[in-house]
Amino acid sequence: MRNLLFLLLLLPLQLLAQKFTPAEISAFQAQANRVQIIRDHWGIPHVYGKTDADAVFGLLYAQCEDDFKRVELNYIEKLGRLAEVNGEQDIFNDLQIRLLIDSTEAIADYQKAQPWLKKLLEAYAAGINYYLYKNPQVKPALLHRFKPWYALLWTDGSIGAINTADLTLGELRKFYTNDFTPTAYVPVIKDQQSGSNGFAFAPSITESGHAILYINPHTTFYFRPEVQVQSEEGLNAYGAVTWGQFFVYQGFNEHCGWMHTSNNVDIADMYAEKITKTNKGLFYEYDNKKYPVGIKKIDIRYKDGEALKTRSFTTYFTNNGPVMAIRAGKWISLKSKNRNTQSLIQSWVRTKSKSFADYQKAMDLKANASNNTVYADAAGNIAYWHGNFIPIRNPSYNWAGVVDGSTSATAWKGLHPVSETVHLYNPPNGWLQNCNSTPFTVAGQNSPIKANYPSYMAPDGENFRGVAAVRLLSQPQKYSLEKVIATGYDTYMPAFDILIPALLKAYAQLPQSDPMLEELKAPMALLKNWDYRSGETSEATTLAMEWAPRLNMNIQKVYINPGERDQVENTKAFAASARPNDLLDPLKATLADLNKRFGKWQIAWGEVNRFQRLTGAINEKYDDNAPSLPVGFGSAMWGQLPSYRSSLFKTNKRYGNSGNSFVCAVEFGKRIRAKSVLAGGNSGDPHSKHFSDQALLYSKGQFKDVLFYKEDVVKNAERTYKPGE
Repeated sequence: MRNLLFLLLLLPLQLLAQKFTPAEISAFQAQANRVQIIRDHWGIPHVYGKTDADAVFGLLYAQCEDDFKRVELNYIEKLGRLAEVNGEQDIFNDLQIRLLIDSTEAIADYQKAQPWLKKLLEAYAAGINYYLYKNPQVKPALLHRFKPWYALLWTDGSIGAINTADLTLGELRKFYTNDFTPTAYVPVIKDQQSGSNGFAFAPSITESGHAILYINPHTTFYFRPEVQVQSEEGLNAYGAVTWGQFFVYQGFNEHCGWMHTSNNVDIADMYAEKITKTNKGLFYEYDNKKYPVGIKKIDIRYKDGEALKTRSFTTYFTNNGPVMAIRAGKWISLKSKNRNTQSLIQSWVRTKSKSFADYQKAMDLKANASNNTVYADAAGNIAYWHGNFIPIRNPSYNWAGVVDGSTSATAWKGLHPVSETVHLYNPPNGWLQNCNSTPFTVAGQNSPIKANYPSYMAPDGENFRGVAAVRLLSQPQKYSLEKVIATGYDTYMPAFDILIPALLKAYAQLPQSDPMLEELKAPMALLKNWDYRSGETSEATTLAMEWAPRLNMNIQKVYINPGERDQVENTKAFAASARPNDLLDPLKATLADLNKRFGKWQIAWGEVNRFQRLTGAINEKYDDNAPSLPVGFGSAMWGQLPSYRSSLFKTNKRYGNSGNSFVCAVEFGKRIRAKSVLAGGNSGDPHSKHFSDQALLYSKGQFKDVLFYKEDVVKNAERTYKPGE
């Protein structure tokens, strides 16, 4: 026994901590020797590998160095194991994931994957596992060993990759706790302030005669880092990668660039099932025949203090998908494609596209289920695709609602080929834009025509960012990289062009005896002279930004279903029909709130609206007494292109937590020229100088030069090493 203990003490601490075999460690080290990581003076990793798999290995190692907790959390969630970390509160989140993403299917797809894909999947896991082996001081929350098939659980880099149509987590909870009491249906409300902007400029309207792409995702801060990954097998992509994924989600290579914006394309459908119960079990009806309901036991483990407990669920499936709710006495199933190996393949192959034809081949995989694409390339092409994975359906049904699941008339009839989807190539005006808005204004007067497409293909309406973008881009000019950035950072908010005149009209209607006449005199004068642009020193911006969210919630609804009024229409209707008190009372409440928080209502927006990064935690902490930076930008809700969503966190000041994150403008040609900025910095470690070294640039909307070519990276290298060194 004493000899055994002695032998154990001789073993490396890493081996005991992570239990990797000597053969695994040897393979890790061999692959690490084929990888070089150069960190530039912003801490951005430029990863060079001999093969694509080597580059993936190095990329995941570098991601873990920057923020392992975010890499791990993304896969804890996709494994349906959040409750093991967070406790009982996440049981039904985990159940939803386990109903929609089947790990046994992911394992099967890994086992039958083509050799090139299997190598990438294995390199993905190996890069993370080698990091854990080399860094035993890192204590995973749950996952001590990553497996190659994990990457097949999350096959799309989108922030909103799980689509449940209109089914809610609350409905799932009620159904699987046998609570069938009737309650009012509360529809899913998407985060109306999230989204993205993408612009493409053809050579005909640029100063250099080269195409330019503007990449402006709006996400929660620190959702994606900035990277470059290159191999001797033709890979050389720069851009934003979602933590724990091995493809550049939004970015460019030397030939082309791609920007994704989210949409409201119908890609998941709800079915009302006809269920009967007999002495032989449960059956669902389909085309007048009865079939047994699929039954699957799902065990969800959850943390309860120091103990790990299990809650078991008997779940149900029909040919349409898992049963997720009950409405009007009918079981509701969901048909979706939330996990799709073809999507992961598409996400990878597009990063290696060398031409417009190559990129079109990637789009022909029809597997991108949550995004639009704005595209530009070195040959001068610009293009737009509204969605990509779009099931063919009978247009006589309302696919935004629940359809009859008992008939094949409501079955999906395959996928629309790209040629049938809403898209536009090289419009004569020379520009394309999408801001999570309708594709029918994507190129102004040269846009696709709505009547030519089924409503489920593009239900999206217009929003105020779309209005702002079309307004700016319709003004003739020749664009440079700097002018594109200036356009993307225009601070005009067209919603207030409707709301403020309505407010002034309401004030003018007050009787002379009304005390509000004097009470609101000064703020009204301030707003009357405002140009609807935000700025650090603007007091009018503070009033408007604090007032508008107190108005009718309908004016904040951006994502819509067919036949509904869009945000712009709702805002116009509200402004036209609102009673004076609907506008004036919220302003009174705003003044009172500002006086309570700051002792005055006349306060500059930059004093209220701040950028602060203190801990690097997933749920960041904010403190009015700690250092922060003023930010002059505002919410995308009201049409501002440079989105900066700030909130109160039991604080008096507002702190940004989502909006512009990684922003990049790239000009193609014989040599790539690009500029970028990232919220805070590339590292999630508060002790790293790269935790907040871009914060000041970010708060001012100033960009740094992108180092794309290796000779430039080497000149600006801060550290050069192999994984594990």
